[in-house]
Amino acid sequence: MPAWEQRFRAARVSLPDWADDAPDRSLYVSNATGTYEVYAWDRATGTHRQVTDRPHGTTDGALSPDGAWVWWFDDTDGDEFGIWRRQPFEGGPDQEAVPGLAPSYEAGLALGRDGTVVLGRSTEEDGTTLHLLRPGAEAPEEIYRHAEYGGVGDLSHDCALLAVDHTEHGDAMHTAIRVVRTADGSTVAELDEVTGRAEPLGLACLGFAPVPGDSRLLVAHQRNNRWEPMLWDPLTGLETELPLRTEDGRTLPGDVSAQWRPDAKALLVEHEFEARSELYSYDLADGRLTRLDTPRGTVSDATARPDGTVEFLWSSAAEPSVVRSTAGGVVLRAPGAVPPGSVPVEDVWVDGPGGRVHALVQRPAGEGPFPTLFEVHGGPTHHDSDSFAAGPAAWLDHGFAVVRVNYRGSTGYGQAWTDALRERVGLIELEDIGAVREWAVRSGLADPARLVLSGGSWGGYLTLLGLGIQPDAWSLGLAAVPVADYLTAYADEMEALKSLDRTLFGGTPEEVPERWHASSPLTYVERVKVPVYISAGVNDPRCPIRQIENFVTRLEELGTPHEVYRYDAGHGSLVVEERIKQLRLEIDFARRHLGL
Repeated sequence: MPAWEQRFRAARVSLPDWADDAPDRSLYVSNATGTYEVYAWDRATGTHRQVTDRPHGTTDGALSPDGAWVWWFDDTDGDEFGIWRRQPFEGGPDQEAVPGLAPSYEAGLALGRDGTVVLGRSTEEDGTTLHLLRPGAEAPEEIYRHAEYGGVGDLSHDCALLAVDHTEHGDAMHTAIRVVRTADGSTVAELDEVTGRAEPLGLACLGFAPVPGDSRLLVAHQRNNRWEPMLWDPLTGLETELPLRTEDGRTLPGDVSAQWRPDAKALLVEHEFEARSELYSYDLADGRLTRLDTPRGTVSDATARPDGTVEFLWSSAAEPSVVRSTAGGVVLRAPGAVPPGSVPVEDVWVDGPGGRVHALVQRPAGEGPFPTLFEVHGGPTHHDSDSFAAGPAAWLDHGFAVVRVNYRGSTGYGQAWTDALRERVGLIELEDIGAVREWAVRSGLADPARLVLSGGSWGGYLTLLGLGIQPDAWSLGLAAVPVADYLTAYADEMEALKSLDRTLFGGTPEEVPERWHASSPLTYVERVKVPVYISAGVNDPRCPIRQIENFVTRLEELGTPHEVYRYDAGHGSLVVEERIKQLRLEIDFARRHLGL
């Protein structure tokens, strides 16, 4: 078996979550059976049990605070439209978790210590609704509703307060926070840094203090042009910004998030900067910030345990992911062989039209110039990092250099960088990708006759748009689950993404049609000169199939070389063999059309 297939088939595990009041009971996701499913782990006995078993896989799960129940989201064929179910931690039949609620897209879940449940739903008809199920009640009651997108933030320790993340102001990129009483739904307090501001700022709920009698809410804010944590007591209105400085007095650059440690006396701080991350502990009493021992690379998830240790999921581009502990050693390793490693990344900075652009570069063995894959990340508010990824490693094995660009819109480089893509959607990102492409050719890394533009989701959208906007820059395109016809995509996509798109474009297609037209790949399909490969999930609610078929029909009418692969899933597949099949088809398409 080639190394690239070994990387996909090797079993993986997510960071185990644990029950607040039963920390020996944990939940994680693994592909050990060949499909990503939810697993329960009893640390006291060392027992692992597969909870879910569905043909298309399952990744959304949660533990009740007492560890008695495993909750999981049940959709249909990957369409993300469904209901929550639950089963006993020890095993047993599934049951509908909150009876009486119709299927929907999920908008968050909070499970209280006293049995209170808050469940968020999103539908085109109702917008966002949050439902409260009280202990002992037979049916839930509605506690929040709004046409704009929102979601469940958190329940306070005593379940008397509920934090709601919402975008009632109409800006889906910058969330406000409202705290309401669960007794009657009345508003306690509100944090809104969008309404009435020329430069909107985002907020995010990070959780109530996990101890009795403490009403403080940990919040992320953007008041200093980046994400930082602060404390807010909605009962008193007191806001406490946290001066996070290292032991030598430096301010942490980049974005900073945090979570409570179980005793609420300290925070676990997650620092993200220039495609890498690290962990700190912050003492709330003396303001001391202490770096935890985390290797260079990316911490994709972390949790602070009651015994004072921190467990984290770490990897680098060269080394596969593993669940580690600050106590030393590996906490949880998937069964079977460890997947082969890959090539470390190089950091490249290129001057672009909106500032310096950061790119991650990996070179195969041999001398360049190489056939080169520009792998464009999705999101768009996401970023590529120095973390292990089986896809890029496979292209390296086949002799391709791989370049990943953190274009404007990416996170981890400050609020201004993330917010820059508004109104010129897609066009700004392509300017940054184009600048890095010029560097790659000029530096001798990339063979200009063998340049592949590739990506999934938003990256797939930028691929199709780039082939039309920059028709002479690329040798072929590989687009997975893309936006291809933006007007039709808006009509068919899930409600939460409609809110985001209205924010990105500054209005609906009827209000600003020229912006939507300028940013739709279908507008430029006649200019596409090179072969195009498209893969699409027929049940995808994010990049629906109808708008992709519209683009494919135009390619057929124009006689543009193309291939299309449609598969029975949603926005990507959770089945390992299906992922391998898709990548094998992409590599074969590229090699044939590039003469390799």
